[in-house]
Amino acid sequence: MNGTGMTSLESIVPSEPQLSLRDGVATITFNRPVHRNRLEDADLRALLRHFERVDTDASIRVVKLTANTQGQPRPVFCAGYHIGGFDSEAGLDASIPFERVADALAALRPVTVCALNGSVYGGATDLVLACDLCVGLSGIEFRMPATALGLHYYPSGLQRYVARMGISGAKRAFLTARPFTAEMLLRMGCLEEVAEVQAFDGAVARLVDEISNLAPLALQSTKRSLDEIAIGRMDVEAIRQREALTAGSLDFAEGRAAFQEKRKPRFTGS
Repeated sequence: MNGTGMTSLESIVPSEPQLSLRDGVATITFNRPVHRNRLEDADLRALLRHFERVDTDASIRVVKLTANTQGQPRPVFCAGYHIGGFDSEAGLDASIPFERVADALAALRPVTVCALNGSVYGGATDLVLACDLCVGLSGIEFRMPATALGLHYYPSGLQRYVARMGISGAKRAFLTARPFTAEMLLRMGCLEEVAEVQAFDGAVARLVDEISNLAPLALQSTKRSLDEIAIGRMDVEAIRQREALTAGSLDFAEGRAAFQEKRKPRFTGS
């Protein structure tokens, strides 16, 4: 389902993000299409629970983040944090849980794939950037309106923007509040692919399948090393230890054997 169906919005009951598990893939789906999939405090708490569950389940190799956009005139992946939350007694502190969610997503053990099947705004743009890879639907837009609302963004989000989009892209996002098209994000390296509606699900499925078939121990340890390098926290000794761990693993032995025997490897993550 590509989320572009014409189901009536009135017939959809909004709920917290949904988690489904199948064949080593955890799919987390934003599920407030009638509200453009905005994120409320209950959604942030649900996301943290889902992240904890998949992170501790060694059988999960890929996490896919997507949205229910059924019935929307134009698909919106997520409209960001519900702005009404800033009027609560917590005031600006209401943004702290959102930072925790983005940081927790970025730190997940499995590889994360964002199936960006609609436009994305505000804090939700940081959730997209917190994913390792992303496939975008053609025709969407990506916009960070923080300064247009009078808000300075949180530190880890700014760091992620610079790491993923470069300083020029981050400045354009925050200092102009202008939207990015999917094609612009593709040129910047923020998207793996841009697909039309009819090809979107297939493009996501192919990417998830390719990742799922890689050696999980090497995949997950390499992801961690790359993330540390990206934020300027490279620990050469830790990287050497991960290198040695994979070099002595059963997966590496299986990978070599499969290459020699011209067959598909059967990795176990050990």
